[in-house]
Formats: sequence, C-alpha cells, structure tokens
Amino acid sequence: MAKNYELTCDVCVIGAGHAGCEAALASARLGLETVVFTMNTDAIAMMNCNPHIGGSSKGHIVREIDALGGQMGKNIDQTFLQSKMLNRSKGPAVHSLRAQADKAAYARRMRQTLENQPHLTIRQGEVVDILTDEDKNGTSGQRKITGVVVNTGTIYHCRAVIICTGTYLNARCLVGECITETGPSGMQRSTYLRDALAKLGITTRRFKTGTPARMDGRTLDYSKMKRQDGDPVIEPFSFSTDPASIQKEQVPCYLTYTNEKTHEIIRENIDRSPIYAGIIEGTGPRYCPSIEDKVIKFPDHDRHQVFIEPEGSDTNLMYIDGMSSSMPDDVQQEMYRTVPGLEHCRIVKNAYAIEYDCINANILKLSLETKAVSGLFCAGQFNGSSGYEEAAAQGLIAGINAAMKLKGRGPLILKRSESYIGVMIDDLVTKDNREPYRMMTSRAEYRLLLRQDNADLRLRKYGYEVGLVSKEDYEKTETKRAQIQAEIARLKETKVGAAAENQKVMERIGSAPIRTLTSLSDLLCRPEMTYEMLKDLDPDRPALSKEVTTQVEIEIKYEGYIKRQEKQVKEFERLEARKIPDDIDYDDVKSLRLEARQKLKALRPASIGQASRMAGVTPADVNVLLIYLDTRNRKEGK
Repeated sequence: MAKNYELTCDVCVIGAGHAGCEAALASARLGLETVVFTMNTDAIAMMNCNPHIGGSSKGHIVREIDALGGQMGKNIDQTFLQSKMLNRSKGPAVHSLRAQADKAAYARRMRQTLENQPHLTIRQGEVVDILTDEDKNGTSGQRKITGVVVNTGTIYHCRAVIICTGTYLNARCLVGECITETGPSGMQRSTYLRDALAKLGITTRRFKTGTPARMDGRTLDYSKMKRQDGDPVIEPFSFSTDPASIQKEQVPCYLTYTNEKTHEIIRENIDRSPIYAGIIEGTGPRYCPSIEDKVIKFPDHDRHQVFIEPEGSDTNLMYIDGMSSSMPDDVQQEMYRTVPGLEHCRIVKNAYAIEYDCINANILKLSLETKAVSGLFCAGQFNGSSGYEEAAAQGLIAGINAAMKLKGRGPLILKRSESYIGVMIDDLVTKDNREPYRMMTSRAEYRLLLRQDNADLRLRKYGYEVGLVSKEDYEKTETKRAQIQAEIARLKETKVGAAAENQKVMERIGSAPIRTLTSLSDLLCRPEMTYEMLKDLDPDRPALSKEVTTQVEIEIKYEGYIKRQEKQVKEFERLEARKIPDDIDYDDVKSLRLEARQKLKALRPASIGQASRMAGVTPADVNVLLIYLDTRNRKEGK
C-alpha cells in the first residue's frame, strides 16, 4: 500500500479567487505558513464575469480593504483601463470609484504578488476532504481543524482552513439545453468538498449567477453607441498609490440599448431559457438579473441599458454588460444582433448561467469562523454573496481572523457603524439571505459616516493593530487626521467682515454678500461655496493636500447630519454592547414568541443588537430578552 505524503503548514486556503487571494496574503503577511489551493493556477484572481472593480458601494469596500492592508486596491491601480468616480452629482456618501480592468493584467499581477509573498505557497490541486480531531472538545461538542486531503492523497496538516470556493463547488454551466459540469469559463469544478462538509454537519444550497457574451470588438459599430470616457483626473483606490503615478490615457467604454425587437425575440423563446424551463435549481441575484428576467419582470420598459466594455489592452474581446443570459446559442445570436451597434457582432464566448453550491452564512460567527468547527473559516461567494469586492473583503477578514486565532489573539470584528465590510458580514451571518447577497449603499444605516473618502481614517488603526499596515502608513493617516481637525478649528475661528475687497470676492464667486463678521466655516457651509473658493478670503491658510481639504469641506458642510448619525451610532453601540451569554437557554425565556425562540436558538446572536436585526425577532421580543438578561444578572449579582 502506498504511503500518504504528509506536509505541515499553519493555514490552508481552498480557492484562489478574489477571496482566496486576500485570505492567503493576509495569513502569510501575518507570519503564518500558508498554502493556497487552486484547481488551476491560471485561474488565480480570474475575473470570470464583469471586467471591472468598484462601482456603487463596491468602491467603498475596495477602499476599506486597502485601509486594512489588503491588496485589491493596489492591484487595480496598476492594471486599469479606465477610471471614473460615480455619483459625483450626489452627496459624498454615495460617491464611489469604479475602474475598468485589464482582466489578464489584473490576474497576472495578483498571481505575481502571491508567488513572491514570503510564507505563502501556491498549490494546484483539488481539496477533497477536511480533517478534524477525532475527539470532540469540551462540552460544546466542537471539532477542531487538523488538516486537509488533496485529490492526489497528500495530507496537509494545519491548524486553520479557509474555504473560498467561489462558484466552483459542484458547478454546472447552462446555455439553453446545453449543460456542462464545469466551473466558470470552462475551468474544472470542485466535486468532493460537499461530502466532506456534510461529514462535518455543514449543509449547502444552490445559488445561480450569470454572465453576458464576449464579442469580437472588430465586428461592432461604435458610431451607433454613446461613448463613455473616464475622469480627466484619475483618483487611485489605494491610499498608498501616488495619484501622479497613474495618470494615463484611458480606453473608452460605450453605451447602447435593447429595443422592442430584442424583447420580442426573448419573449418568443422564453420557454427555451433554462431559468423559465425549470432546469435551473439555484436562486439568482435579484439586483443583477439576466436579460430574460428584465424583459419578463419589467414589461413596461421599452429598452434596457447595455454597456460595451473592453476586456484588456491586448485583446479584441468586448464584454456586453447588462445582457447576461442563459438562452440557447441561436437565440443569443439573434437577440444580440437587434441591439444598435451589434448588428454584425460575432460572439466569441456565449453568455451562460452557472449554478454552484454555497452555505447559509448563518452557520458562521461574525469572525467568519464556523460555529461547529474550530479553525474552519469561510469567505466569498461560498458564503452566499456576489461580486469580486464582497468576496475579497470577506477573504481579508477570514485571513486576518484565522491568523489572530492561531496567534492566541481576539478576532477582528468590524461594526456596522464603522464600515461597509461590517454591514455586509453582519447581514450575511444575521439575516436569512435567500439569494446572492450584493452590497448596496442603502444597506448601510450610517453611510454619511462610512464614505469611501475616509476609509483610511476609519479603519487604518485596525490594519495597524493586526499587523497588516506599516507604522509609517499608520502615522501618515494620523498626521492627516490631525491636519483635518486643526484646519476645521482654524476655519471656525477665522472670521472675515464686510470689507469692500471681500465683497468683490463674493461677487466673483457668485455668492451672497457678507453682511456681518462671519467665520470661514460658516461661509463654507453655503451650497455654492468650496474650500478652494475661499482662498482669496483666507491668505494665511496652510498648504494642505487635496485629501485633507476634501475631508475638511465635507466635515464642515455636513456637520449637522454627521452629528445626527453619530448620535444614532451611540444608541446602536449601546445595544451592541449588551452581550448575550453563550450558555443562554432560550427555552427559559418564557415570554418569547415561538418563532423568535426558534430563530434565536438557531443563530445564537452575540449581542442584543445582532438579535434585533434578525428576521422573525420583533422589538417586543428584544424587550423580553432584555428583561430576562437584567433579571439573570441580578440573580448572579452582576
């Protein structure tokens, strides 16, 4: 009998997509010997769907990843084709950076980063089993991770495992009646891990997503489309990227629309769509519907936007954003050719739907560690989310917390009140998400505080404390914070009067005259006024960076709203601070409704705040729980 080949490391990461890359880099950078497994090394950081990073709310997440010491922002800053700040006409809470990526360059650069990272090993192979200790630990019955087994029979002994399988686990791709048992883009799927999870008592469910066709850009007529250019001045995602270093000529995208002819073809062939023929089992994302869904569910819309986006600088492939589909080949060809500019298009890669296994993230703690198995963490689309950015953020947190656990330190848990990442993870583990979860600005209750421009001020300290942010970068952030506070104080103290020269300045600006002695901060509160416009009234102002003056302007203009949200946060944190003991027996809480008791027993929330956000738990249930905890504390003399 052949002897098993056995190796030892600290952390095993299963999957090298956007979640796996961040998880593996975080673990290795924190000094732990880490092995990241991928079905194919060519699939590392692959953009299987849209070739862009960021966008509404997602740009916030990328900035937060960077503030914590992650890699995604740095990587896209060096590999983008076009960059644009979205929602500039709206308030700063919803400004969000979006970059069109050179997808091959993005994946190549991320792979090089992994290859050159100390303490990190890349291994091509399929993980087929997860090993735990035979004996259950203590009275909780919780198993502990001891290793993984690769399909070749090799055993990797480790102390933590992070599952980041993305859309590869038991995946199948569908184009009409054609079904292939494969992962995205024809890559080999993972097939054995589901049985290994079932052995640990972890069940999976089926979700579905889709992607549009890729076309030969030489066959498209761009004169029939509206050109979409990037911003003239490019802003980086990473706080450590010098803006001057990334100013370059950008590649345009284009906008066109479907029409009634497109919709007619879809309606006539809807019975051939796997979605509507009942072939697809998985639940798809509500906020990223296929073109079939758009046409059927929104019959009053006579057209839908279609964005034509380049996939790279060394390829003619164009991504047809807004027209994901699982229609048969012939229907795809017919419907795409009704769109202005696509009349003579040649499809290189068909649009397809993909089904895959994932978990209900209710089985996780806020640290992204499973409740059932000590040392087993989960991240990315495996947790039921969608999107590269959401996946990368979870991977980063899982990688940090796996390292913290093995170092004997407490986990990094970001609150809803301090980050989009905290909102997302809390939503995933607390709410019953029945479809792929997508981050949106509307999910964040305190979004005026959680702007993309202040992610470093909010989160750099955590990256520094865990060890992913250097002392130099942390001190730069603290210097920036001090400069902002000093300048706000100076503007509030500096006053200008109604002198003739000041009135000329106000007239030139197009603002109302100064009637009485007024502080510069009060003038800045005027809607038409900017910090830059005040310079002729403020000759003694210090030389400050654009980053600092942007923060000063926002903090002063929105001061009242910011203070209101800060007050709301204090109430939120009061409920979060009321911890629920791990050993609570909800059957003892006699006045709880049956539904609430069942939900609380299943999820076992860590705090009153988390319990209050659970589906099926009402404010009355929360009050009952508070009374019970107060009574219990009095009995125990607390």
